[in-house]
Amino acid sequence: MITVFGTGTGTPVPAEVLAGARLVVGGRRHLASAAVPGDVEQVVLGPLAPALDVIERHLDKQDRVVVLASGDPGFFGIVRVLAERFGAERLDVRPGVSSVAAAFARAGLPWDDAVVVSAHGRDLRTAVNVCRARPKVAVLTGPEAGPAEIGAALRADDRILVVASALGSPEERVERVTPAEAAARDWGTAVSVVLCLDGARALGAVRTVAGTTPGPAQWALDEGEFTHRDSMITKFEVRALALARLGPRLGELVWDIGAGSGSVAVECARFGAAVVAVEKTRDGVERIRANAAAHGVDVRAVHGAAPTVLSDLDDPDAVFIGGGGRELPAIVTACARRARRTVVVAMAAIDRVPAVREALTGAGFTCDGVLLQSSRLAPLPGEVTRLAATNPVFLLWGVRIPDPEEGVAQ
Repeated sequence: MITVFGTGTGTPVPAEVLAGARLVVGGRRHLASAAVPGDVEQVVLGPLAPALDVIERHLDKQDRVVVLASGDPGFFGIVRVLAERFGAERLDVRPGVSSVAAAFARAGLPWDDAVVVSAHGRDLRTAVNVCRARPKVAVLTGPEAGPAEIGAALRADDRILVVASALGSPEERVERVTPAEAAARDWGTAVSVVLCLDGARALGAVRTVAGTTPGPAQWALDEGEFTHRDSMITKFEVRALALARLGPRLGELVWDIGAGSGSVAVECARFGAAVVAVEKTRDGVERIRANAAAHGVDVRAVHGAAPTVLSDLDDPDAVFIGGGGRELPAIVTACARRARRTVVVAMAAIDRVPAVREALTGAGFTCDGVLLQSSRLAPLPGEVTRLAATNPVFLLWGVRIPDPEEGVAQ
């Protein structure tokens, strides 16, 4: 049997947990704080594989094994690895208070509406995009993915970072800083967790289901759900297919280029993606912000003309291009060079289709597309109905061809 004991935030290891153990495994600080008998073998956790091999040898001899871990070891912890190797039925898990729970307690906030994301040994960009998209996020940090790196990535976002270090120890520190302040400091190795908060929405609403909100109940919203100018908005029929091809999801970044009213940007944000909407008119930028606020989502609106303004943005997973004029091929080329997964382009002029196809295929994308031409039911006098045609729109999409040596971008 393997007893997995979570030390919580400063919880001592009781003597009865160690009684009868022939092997105790844990981090150096866990072993130093536990009263391990001198005749018991100890293994300091570093690379997991050697430690697991030692555990297996002791289990083969029917020895009792104790594994010491931080907080709740079933929460982004060692329980998963142990269950996969030895079977869940051989584990006696005794959880402590997780660093996430402790950090929110120190901040005086409920966390049933928080999203928890791990950047320990994982790509930091996923955690950063979740922080951009959600108002309350806990980030489990790691080497090269600490408060400084998170802060540097979120400089342009209106967020507060709560950095909790050495939770439960005499050296415990809980500090509220801006992303810029976090980026300018050396935080050392004692950081337990970083909370990323939208100050205006930190309390959140009463929840029934914990964690991230489910996907939207409805998408391809009617044009009337958005403020727009002179019907300059991507029609819902086009938006529906564009969303299907973009595949926006939590942890990813989407660009909406030539965003206009921001209808595509808002819908992508409703699916959980982090979104940057680029618009060259100042009144358009204000409409994007108003529409995002009306739908309760975060969209970063950038004033400027593509492709010039794109150089200051982080690389996207997916891009929607709904404007561009004569610059459209150059914009598509610039976006395709940086998009990790897909580019979707909507255009009214048939003359631009060949150039857009060439730009996508030339950047290493497959290319497909359709002409969307819909007719909507419209009332006529006398309680009868006619079909009112909408303007035809070409929708082209490119999907990056996987590099056989690198695999598909994730």
